[in-house]
Amino acid sequence: MMTTHNKLTNQNLSRRQTARKNLVLGSLVATLIAITPFIFYSYESVPSTPTWDTFLFTFESKFYQDANAAAWVLMMKFVPLLLLFVWFFTCRHWWYHAILVPIAMFSFQLVSAYAHETDPMDEFHTIYLLPMMAIIIPSIYLIRAKMFNKMNANKSLQELEDEFTMRPKGILGKLKDYF
Repeated sequence: MMTTHNKLTNQNLSRRQTARKNLVLGSLVATLIAITPFIFYSYESVPSTPTWDTFLFTFESKFYQDANAAAWVLMMKFVPLLLLFVWFFTCRHWWYHAILVPIAMFSFQLVSAYAHETDPMDEFHTIYLLPMMAIIIPSIYLIRAKMFNKMNANKSLQELEDEFTMRPKGILGKLKDYF
């Protein structure tokens, strides 16, 4: 049988381990955000030639006829997408699902820029986002309506925010919610 002292010691140890894990994960996320300018400007190391040969792969720019310009376009889509993913997986607000719309938009543009490299970017591609927006926007409105109804039940705005705030589950926990 565990004594009260042993229970408190185990709880303190568990809290320290959790705090250490959160510190390491937070440091990794902060470092990733801080190095995004370096990730973006990595396109400058790509040569201004139609074909870029490395020991890992060969990239041939068809539309731009310049691997450097193609890398610039890809970084213009990849870095915001990366930051949106960080925001989505670290956001604790009730409306965080709305971030999926720009994630879908930048994902589509990134795939389109890489795969086709012949279509002008940033065209009107909203038609491809409509199914996702048809689910997310009404869902956010329903959550907002629930919050408004509960406000009439004399709850403070902070209590409502706390009620609808998603508790951190980690990346795998959030992915399991969708699949």
